[in-house]
Amino acid sequence: MPDTKKFMENLSGTGMCIGVLTSGGDAQGMNAAVRAVVRMGIYVGAKVYFIHEGYQGMVDGGDNIKEASWESVSSMLQVGGTVIGSARCKDFRTHEGRLRAALNLVQRGITNLCVIGGDGSLTGANLFREEWSGLLDELVQSGEISEEASQIHSVLHIVGMVGSIDNDFCGTDMTIGTDSALHRIIEVVDAIMTTAQSHQRTFVLEVMGRHCGYLALVSALACGADWVLIPEMPPNDGWEEQMCHKLSENRADKKRLNIIIVAEGAIDQSNKPITTELIKDLVVRCLGFDTRVTILGHVQRGGTPSAFDRILASRMGVEAVLALLEASPGTPACVVSLCGNQAVRVPLMECVQMTQEVQKAMDEKQFEKAVRLRGRSFENNLNTYKLLSNHQMDSELPHSSFNVAVLNVGAPAAGMNAAVRSAVRVGITEGHTMFAVSDGFEGFVKGQIKEIKWGDVGGWTGQGGSLLGTKRTLPAKHIDKIAEQMSIHNINALLVIGGFEAFESLLQLVDARSRYEEFCVPMCMLPATISNNVSGTDLSIGADTSLNAIVETCDRIKQSASGTKRRVFIIETMGGYCGYLATVGALAAGADAAYIYEEPFDIRDLQSNVEHLTEKMKTSIQRGLVIRNENSSENYTTDFIYQLYSEEGKGVFDCRKNVLGHMQQGGSPSPFDRNFGTKISAKAMQWISKKLKESYREDEGRVFVNTEDSACLLGMRRRALVFQPVIQLKDETDFVHRIPKEQWWLRLRPLMKILAKYKTSYDVSDSGQLEHIVHLKTKDTSAT
Repeated sequence: MPDTKKFMENLSGTGMCIGVLTSGGDAQGMNAAVRAVVRMGIYVGAKVYFIHEGYQGMVDGGDNIKEASWESVSSMLQVGGTVIGSARCKDFRTHEGRLRAALNLVQRGITNLCVIGGDGSLTGANLFREEWSGLLDELVQSGEISEEASQIHSVLHIVGMVGSIDNDFCGTDMTIGTDSALHRIIEVVDAIMTTAQSHQRTFVLEVMGRHCGYLALVSALACGADWVLIPEMPPNDGWEEQMCHKLSENRADKKRLNIIIVAEGAIDQSNKPITTELIKDLVVRCLGFDTRVTILGHVQRGGTPSAFDRILASRMGVEAVLALLEASPGTPACVVSLCGNQAVRVPLMECVQMTQEVQKAMDEKQFEKAVRLRGRSFENNLNTYKLLSNHQMDSELPHSSFNVAVLNVGAPAAGMNAAVRSAVRVGITEGHTMFAVSDGFEGFVKGQIKEIKWGDVGGWTGQGGSLLGTKRTLPAKHIDKIAEQMSIHNINALLVIGGFEAFESLLQLVDARSRYEEFCVPMCMLPATISNNVSGTDLSIGADTSLNAIVETCDRIKQSASGTKRRVFIIETMGGYCGYLATVGALAAGADAAYIYEEPFDIRDLQSNVEHLTEKMKTSIQRGLVIRNENSSENYTTDFIYQLYSEEGKGVFDCRKNVLGHMQQGGSPSPFDRNFGTKISAKAMQWISKKLKESYREDEGRVFVNTEDSACLLGMRRRALVFQPVIQLKDETDFVHRIPKEQWWLRLRPLMKILAKYKTSYDVSDSGQLEHIVHLKTKDTSAT
């Protein structure tokens, strides 16, 4: 990492003025983005101004444009909506309005804008930038600004961040607010499911998305809906009968409820709207089911931002300031966005044009093209949904003679059940016989292996924990018995879903191949652990749910002290030796420090943290948050840190401590974990099918494969989902502490420190480079 001095010299914002505004429809997470822009801006020495009420405030000027201070963005991370206000602005659409806006900016020396909004807001910003020099000339001619002022402020730089709950913007995998909106939808669906179950009802739910079906599609995936209607994929003619047939089939299959999800912009093949009432009347008329309609409306825009949105917005906000610092007069206006797990910068107008092309394709009824233009993430969601919802009769299925076993190993993680459901259904669709193993390898040894059918996994996506049962037992001790069970049930492939124990198990099975031919079959592991401590993947199933639990609790704990004297909370998180939850939780909850094993700390660090907090508490800031990973240090325990802070903070603040414990492991899975589990599991089953076909020996009538690449872990690496041989991942792992030797999220730590007002070195080599949108489309960004 470069040292601080070098970083500050390279990227100093001294003399720069940045204006930050939120425009268009609000989205949860906008405040986190504003906070990051303000703090990163001040950190690099720039002045940052709030522009209240979006473009309206820019046109009206006056008190709408105010300089921001470090403290002015305190406590806004957990607030939904936008604190600085947003408005739809007619004046800015006129030349006269933009002229007034330009004058207001020049008077304050602002030539850098951070715009957080949807495609309309960003298009407006770009037009403003193109007109800028013309507007300044007019202001010089009318005598409102001097020639000199026009020279100094001759270039306007613009960086956009997309805040939109619809995720309708091309060029980014996730827009700020989408994940939180999915949280609201899933909370409602989970609640509705319990009442529908009681009365055997059918529910028709309308979710937002006038032009984009992302929310409807992903929530349908995440709750296992019976039918989904979206603008990008109008149903074929005769869909009414097909839908009713499917609903009645599901009821006959002992399912007590039906859920139909409709995007507000859903249309049929002739572009006629499909409304919730139309569907309700149809179901009542054809099937006589008791049917209710629920329109979610603005609930989806409300509430507190999810952990994902806070981290996304914080990363994007910092990235936006870096993009402004690096901008030269010729740099096009860009959007900072997310591709897989990586920040990238994309020319703003390319994104806008592509977004408009989607609409054009839909108007021209070229729906397949529209889906393709939406990007890989959308396309993958759609394909996975089709795969999982298309239940055919046994007679229609391809028939393979392969048996595939699924098991959970290690500690339970939310999202495991979604992965099992997905594996079972995709396996059945591929023609295999699927077997479920109860209680991990312990159950394997005892022969607790039974066939699992399509209907057996109904309703599993929303369930937390592990329904199959899971144990930490490793196979090595009982390897002979496991081989025997493999042989008895003629298991031709294994799908292991779990954390570090699952990884070790697969290594032991591969090692036993030389002694037992039963293990010479395709094996795949899916990382599912709240600690996110498995090599070969950036993210694990269950970690997002756990982060949300941590962040929610931190919000409550911070609020518990409101109105009392100044208080600092010391909070202990799980994760073994892996500091992922502590670090990312700290970034999402706005903590002042996070102590982890990977970044050793001593008494001097603790002392400087205490002093830092004491200084902070002398301002208007009332509360501090310190997070400690459970195994970060043998001697600096949570109690020790609590006592140290209590002693040193005497007279300035008092302390409380809190060990979060197993609440981090429970709860129903977040939309992200349901979706991630569902998608990677479907991909793993398709890989298993391919490997089974390749390794089947006709002459011997059996499956046999013992190459390295036949035992893989499927993980997300930066931008893509990759199958990696577990043998190769062995060298990347620290087995003593059960963590990968290199972890991507350590790069987020400087970010956390900057946002908590520490001077630190920030490695800008990893920041996004300007890319063109065509490249983005071809890369596999299927995980987000």
